[in-house]
Amino acid sequence: MALDLTPVPGGRRHSFRVAMRMARRDIRRHKGRSLLIILLIMLPVAAMTGAATLVQSMEETPAERVQYQLGNTQARFQSLNAVNSVMIQDPVRETIVASNSQDIDPDFVAADPKDVLPAGYTVLTELPIALTAKVGNADVSLEGKAVDALNPAFEGKFKLLDGRAPQSAAEALVSPGILDRFGMELGENLTTSAGTFTAVGTLRDFGFSDRNEVLFLKPGQAQEVVAPIPSYREGDQAQYYLVGPEPVTWAQVREANTVGVAVLSRSVALNPPPMDQRTIDGSPPAYQPAPPYAAYLTGGFIGALALLEVGLLAGAAFSVGAKRQIRELALLAASGAEAPTVRAVVTAAGVWLGTIAIAAGAALGLAGAAGAVLWVRHLGSVRLAGFHPDILLTAIAMLMGLGACVLAALAPARQVSKQAVLGALKSGRAPVATGKWPQRIGAGMLLLSAVLLFSGNALSDVPDDPDLLNDRMPLISSLVIAGAVLAVTGLVLVTGSVVALMTRRTGSLPLPLRMAARDSARNRSRTVPAVAAVLAAATLASAAMVLAASQEAGMRENHYWQALPNQASVPLTMQGPLLADGTSPEPLAVDPLKLTNALKNAVDTVSWTHVLESPGVANCNMGPTADLSAPPVTPTSNCLLYSLNVPAGNECAVTEGQRVKDPQDWRCQGSMRPNNSGSPRSLVVGGEAEIRAMLGTAPSEEAVEVLNNGGLVVTNPVFVQDGMAVLEGADLRRSKVSTSQAHAGYEVVTSTELPAIVVVPEVPVPYFGVISPAAAESAGIQVTESSLLVQFSSYPSAAERDLMAATVAGFFGSFPVGIYAEPGVDRDSSWVIWSIVGISALITLSAAGITTGLSLADSRSDHMTLAGVGAAPRLRKALAGAQALMTGGLGSILGCLAGVAPAIIIVHASGRATGVASDAVVPWVQLLALLVVVPLTGAALAWMFTRARLPMSRRAAGT
Repeated sequence: MALDLTPVPGGRRHSFRVAMRMARRDIRRHKGRSLLIILLIMLPVAAMTGAATLVQSMEETPAERVQYQLGNTQARFQSLNAVNSVMIQDPVRETIVASNSQDIDPDFVAADPKDVLPAGYTVLTELPIALTAKVGNADVSLEGKAVDALNPAFEGKFKLLDGRAPQSAAEALVSPGILDRFGMELGENLTTSAGTFTAVGTLRDFGFSDRNEVLFLKPGQAQEVVAPIPSYREGDQAQYYLVGPEPVTWAQVREANTVGVAVLSRSVALNPPPMDQRTIDGSPPAYQPAPPYAAYLTGGFIGALALLEVGLLAGAAFSVGAKRQIRELALLAASGAEAPTVRAVVTAAGVWLGTIAIAAGAALGLAGAAGAVLWVRHLGSVRLAGFHPDILLTAIAMLMGLGACVLAALAPARQVSKQAVLGALKSGRAPVATGKWPQRIGAGMLLLSAVLLFSGNALSDVPDDPDLLNDRMPLISSLVIAGAVLAVTGLVLVTGSVVALMTRRTGSLPLPLRMAARDSARNRSRTVPAVAAVLAAATLASAAMVLAASQEAGMRENHYWQALPNQASVPLTMQGPLLADGTSPEPLAVDPLKLTNALKNAVDTVSWTHVLESPGVANCNMGPTADLSAPPVTPTSNCLLYSLNVPAGNECAVTEGQRVKDPQDWRCQGSMRPNNSGSPRSLVVGGEAEIRAMLGTAPSEEAVEVLNNGGLVVTNPVFVQDGMAVLEGADLRRSKVSTSQAHAGYEVVTSTELPAIVVVPEVPVPYFGVISPAAAESAGIQVTESSLLVQFSSYPSAAERDLMAATVAGFFGSFPVGIYAEPGVDRDSSWVIWSIVGISALITLSAAGITTGLSLADSRSDHMTLAGVGAAPRLRKALAGAQALMTGGLGSILGCLAGVAPAIIIVHASGRATGVASDAVVPWVQLLALLVVVPLTGAALAWMFTRARLPMSRRAAGT
């Protein structure tokens, strides 16, 4: 009777069920190894899921904004910074102008929000008020709010945390930040500029952090003793909440916008109008900030390398486990199972363990993120608005984890399936010839990786527009991540050839090293997974080190200097709040000599002081009621803000998104660049002494001569052309039209050309330069003693800063003036990189330890053979250390090669995309330490934990 070789219907499905059943049973028998694999896959999936969820949770949803800002009210009316009657607000962020014709209407007068409130609603008000409170001898600023916070309509916006409601005008609610700031407890009194109040309860404003220092009063409670926060127009700061059943529609919002009033409406925010109703015909589209693809690139790169590392670690565990199944798989093959079925048994274990790991990882990540959100909100922080799980990114993380686990099982499954069939035929264990295809495929992957990385770098170099580059970041991210993964995979595939090549050069090495090299070459199925896991860990570690070092260098390069190191600038005049008629009161002036003596008596670190004179802004009415027909400078007022003009051709090129096109361009570097708006104290009137004090450098003879001849010393060559600089005066009463949300500056009304010379300061301090008194007089500049430079011998301690704050408070009274000494850049910040080295070494050592332990478990029979032929225990311990040294050393070297290049490309592309100067920095010393510490430490640990006596073991079947 002929044999019927026709495949049985459903045979593949049946064999797959058999494979799944055998894999499940093997998992149950080897719980320790299975738990290790689950943890290796679960932890990175949990980390990526939690990170993605927390990032999304930082963004406030419209529903959360409505809850935190409106409570149970229908809408909030407040002033909109409008310059015409056609501006349209954003439906959710009501104070942001979504569309504008860019035309300033000089006849436009904004209405008071309370005059445009619709009828039929109960109106609740909230008014911020400016307060001060005593801390020692210093008056510190304190925010106040006049609002009926415990009204049921504000449920969801305010919450009484502790205590009770105020029952008299002498009682008030406070934020938890006030109790912490003033060391108070409920029931104690707080003396403010509005009077003395007893704190009877703590209140949380869900729109602000509990750390803010806020005193909550009822409307009218302190009306006679305190004024609203100074503003240009009465009612600008007041907010009006509508309570009623009827929603406020988008048509009503648009109507309010026409008179300069912004409205946050519950119904509009939850159901925004279509885009065509949010723009003005013919108006330029509002600029939308691009997504932070540079941050996504870094996160995706690190995440991919982390998953690759744990996948390779899991691969090593799968390899050891699969070898323990040789006899079972051999019996399965002998009973007629085909190689795919045998291979499916090992692969099925990857499916089982991967499924469990990603489910547990996603659940752990989401639970951790939810716990973090609840804890942060419980603490009163607004960093996390709510729990916002990102389904797409969570699914991607789970798929990556499952793919890593299944791929980790594929290689040992393929190899063991061949060994199992051979073992069934020969009743023994025989090595499998690998051939040259893995090396060829690995070489091809390395070549393809180089092409992808080169392409990603080329794409980041081509465009001159960082906005366009930011749009290309998803493509660049894909190329760099794929290139890095292919580089690691290619190096793993050629590791066997590298090991064989090294073995041929070990003839002169000590016996343990020779034996380790030969054993590695003979048992590549054991060596390659171990080296691969260390390689992936070293890749992740070296990439993290380059990214951290580059970020640290970027922070140094882009540090904003407010003065020379250990130097502070204390104002000598303070302008009070505007009077009722819109004018400014007489400024408070401080005697610099008395202030200097007081500071020197308070602390011992004051080296010297110097008085700076600058053009001062005085008694300038900058509000809508300003008389623009009056000159900007009168004997009693000055509305001019002076700055230096940037000549044609010296502009710092920026994109529509205000990103600097080339941060390395000299026109975008130095003092007052790329932003050159300045302040009244940015131009100093003086001579050689002022240059030394401000700039920290001695002027040349040519600079002194230019000053003596009525010229100008400039801190940045960008302001000088053909030996001349243009001094401009901008009228603070006349704002330029802005095409974005950023302020566009003020209209220039005066211009004076002066001879100029450049003196580059020690650091890029925020000064345009020094103008001679003669030049200032000829330009009609009103000069006042503006600030006192205080140079300290060392950076003041916290106690010294408190002493100086109390000293200054004695001169300025209720004006909150502090002393900020420039700390400078921490030039000895190598500890940060060394911390990264320590963490990276720990990660790499963990990988080396896991793989070494798995290798030692797999090579136990070899150690028994050595013991059987009389090898001393110290030889076997030395052999274990040599194997760990070789695995860790080779993996670390290859990993550093694979991690540094992609990290450099990421730093380069991210810096250009964000428009911030950032050069890739390779920490060679730290990388060398990683290459030395990891192998030697791994070898020492392997030597220490290898037991001198081996346990008794039965003979393996077939041997």
